[in-house]
Amino acid sequence: MQFRQQALAKLQSPEELDLPVRLARPQGWLVLSVALVAMAAASVWAVTGSVTSTVGAPAILTHAQGSYLLQSPVSGQVTAVLAKEGERLPANSPVLKVRTDRGEEVVRTVAAGRITTLAAALGQIVSTGADVAAVEKVARASDPLYATVYVPAESAAAIPARAAVDLTVSSVPAQRYGVLRGRVKSVDRTAQSAQRIAAWLGDAQLGEQFTRKGRPVAVLVRLDASSATKSGYRWSSADGPPYRLDSMTPASASIRLAGRRPVDWLLP
Repeated sequence: MQFRQQALAKLQSPEELDLPVRLARPQGWLVLSVALVAMAAASVWAVTGSVTSTVGAPAILTHAQGSYLLQSPVSGQVTAVLAKEGERLPANSPVLKVRTDRGEEVVRTVAAGRITTLAAALGQIVSTGADVAAVEKVARASDPLYATVYVPAESAAAIPARAAVDLTVSSVPAQRYGVLRGRVKSVDRTAQSAQRIAAWLGDAQLGEQFTRKGRPVAVLVRLDASSATKSGYRWSSADGPPYRLDSMTPASASIRLAGRRPVDWLLP
């Protein structure tokens, strides 16, 4: 009976125009206000905010002038090895003696530098144009080290001038001594082939290694100097490793890219 009376009352006043209308509960207004404030803040941040990202790439510690592959100008048998690996020589210094049909010829350095690799041994037969040594172009032991980073070509354009770089050096335990600090000095304009990388580093294997996933762009990084560390460079830790760094040491780099507004990702 109770439900019947309610149904009859509903039929008599179907629109209930005499009852007050409640648009929303107080809790609903609170949730709506919070949502509107959050949306407004997100919109402002998307237009005025900035998000930084990084690009990771393999690197190697070198001197600024790079290296070169010393090639034999003649064919014949090596009769004497006149230089040692690690030795620093001036330009036009003798490295090998090669016996040819016309007598002995001396293979000499093209530019001053340090012998990083000797590819020819006593008694070996070499042909004209064969790589017999790799020479790093460095005249003095005090010449500073740089890092050459091989960045994917599609990421190179986003690297700003003097971008901060963190380098994890293979010979330095990062958990104990941290990462090496540096800044971008220059970004090459063209992607590099394996041959060009090999000519710069004086190592054909590195040329193949750095181009396995495509032709990269070379980024030269100036290491931050520090007189407070044994290595002579600045690290994320206070002291860094208790020893100096060697050139041709592999590393992995993390380069900080230019900040972008979040709204730029939404626009075509």
